[in-house]
Amino acid sequence: MTIRDAAPADAAAIAAIYRYYVEQTIASFEEAAPDEKEIAARMAAVRDAGLPWLVAEEGGAVVAYAYARPFHTRSAYRFTVENAIYVAPDRARKGLGRALTKDVIARCTAAGYRQMIAMISGDADAPSVKMHAALGFRPMGYLPSLGLKFGQWIDVIEMQLALGEGDATIPR
Repeated sequence: MTIRDAAPADAAAIAAIYRYYVEQTIASFEEAAPDEKEIAARMAAVRDAGLPWLVAEEGGAVVAYAYARPFHTRSAYRFTVENAIYVAPDRARKGLGRALTKDVIARCTAAGYRQMIAMISGDADAPSVKMHAALGFRPMGYLPSLGLKFGQWIDVIEMQLALGEGDATIPR
């Protein structure tokens, strides 16, 4: 496996991975899968914000991706990011998400961010919750019935990881 910065040429593969999660799972609250052009625009927005969008490749094929985006646009949130990870369904639970997330954490820490938020749909037993916990994220909130998809209410677990000095100091 190789982890690298995503390139515009990866948009089609990323869109294909994400389409599964939009159309088949509650991992994403989107209900219509974005096309390659929309994914490319999202990637550009993340890069333009100076944040990482990474892909994992195996045998020359993109099999997973992860990124961080600004948590919110208001200036008081400028040191907080939200992460996302999506792994091709046939490559799930093989360590790709963990490896990508570690790299995203390292890059956001190096860039001076102080907090990372993960908003995970499902329940406390969700694999993503366990993976985030193993990387040091702490559960900070449980938001019942936050989303409605596939005719069912979906809960969200909010998790948080301090980056670098976290809240021990004020950034310059």
